[in-house]
Amino acid sequence: MLENLIDLIKEHAGTAILNNPAIPDGQHEAAVAATGSSIIDSLKGMISQGKGQEVLSLLQGKGGDIASNPATQGISAGVVQSLMGKFGLDQNTAGGIAGNLIPNVLQSLVHKTNDPNDSSFSLEGIVGHLTGGQGIQGILGSLEQGAGGGIMDKIKGIFGS
Repeated sequence: MLENLIDLIKEHAGTAILNNPAIPDGQHEAAVAATGSSIIDSLKGMISQGKGQEVLSLLQGKGGDIASNPATQGISAGVVQSLMGKFGLDQNTAGGIAGNLIPNVLQSLVHKTNDPNDSSFSLEGIVGHLTGGQGIQGILGSLEQGAGGGIMDKIKGIFGS
């Protein structure tokens, strides 16, 4: 999955990373890889924090505009921190990269995930990767482990009490 995500990031990385003079010479590919790892780490973190439903909603293209989706904002924040830490970028530069790149990458990921004619990504494959092979059961497990309340409270929250 990471390789496909890296390819997807490269498709959108143009001026954000590949042609960005703020990224040190020779580090553009490493910045693409760091962005991919950060996206995956952010999604895994959301699942471990009991926000599996947000991840599923994002990947299924539910919840409206991707750029304003709380999951996208969390992923972007993770990418900003990664770029700042690994490449010495200031917050504004890293934020600009993430703000231009992440919504586009996630929009493409959602499109490919939900396109029956595109086998590069599948919801089951992504969720399986993020949950260590547990798939949807891993997402349901994250609901049980999330902060506060039992599983029934979480399910009621998903569907509205």
